[in-house]
Amino acid sequence: MKWSIRFICLSLLFSVQLLMAQESTKISAFKDGETLKYLVHYGFIDGGYAMLKLTDFEMNGKKYFHAVASGYSTGLADKLFKVRDVYETFVDKETDLPLKAIRNISEDTYKYYDEVLFNRKDNTIISKRKGKVSVPENTMDILSAVYYARNNNFKNIKQGDIITLDTYFDDGMFTLQIRFKGTETIKTEFGKVNCLKFSPVVEPGRIFDTQDDVTIWISNDHNYIPVRIQFDLFVGSVKADLVKFENLKYNFAVSKK
Repeated sequence: MKWSIRFICLSLLFSVQLLMAQESTKISAFKDGETLKYLVHYGFIDGGYAMLKLTDFEMNGKKYFHAVASGYSTGLADKLFKVRDVYETFVDKETDLPLKAIRNISEDTYKYYDEVLFNRKDNTIISKRKGKVSVPENTMDILSAVYYARNNNFKNIKQGDIITLDTYFDDGMFTLQIRFKGTETIKTEFGKVNCLKFSPVVEPGRIFDTQDDVTIWISNDHNYIPVRIQFDLFVGSVKADLVKFENLKYNFAVSKK
């Protein structure tokens, strides 16, 4: 489970970024205090949790939000390979662009820490690890891209579309491809949820059989929250299921039938 905890936490961040490439009308999909919690499990074996939390704040008369994504192992997985991963971003609510991002990774003996400041005037970032780096205009960190994307709707996306995105991640520019696979209604512990279905294009080989072995279901409502993530591996499937949500801006569209 050590590998799956980290990858699921990342996938929660990747899951709605493809909206950034769509021509669509901006909406407000979230509000202060929104919290999402996911159980990571391999069949009946629980491996840990991933969480997303949002808080509004003001500084020098301007409005911002602070988003935190975390992933942590539990139970036997925690004893075998302790995971405590935290991602943070501080975003200007007027532009939806980040001012600062923090990545703090602790996975058994592996440690990683970086802070990144975004300079919009000259399109550079300043990293504690890499120093000053030139980046494309409007570059974001992984986490701020999630909330930027959720403020746009999906009306223009078509089944089969593949979107390629560039973000600053892991000491450099990171390219991500995501394919839209249509809509599907899935069963959850809350009831049936109509979802938009996506697959990040992953590299086949040691872990995955095909490019589409990762699937993400996003609620097909105005919240656009990840509901389930599934990884089809050589040894079975690992899932991350939404188990708790608080302070959603809109009603969560669930059918009890």
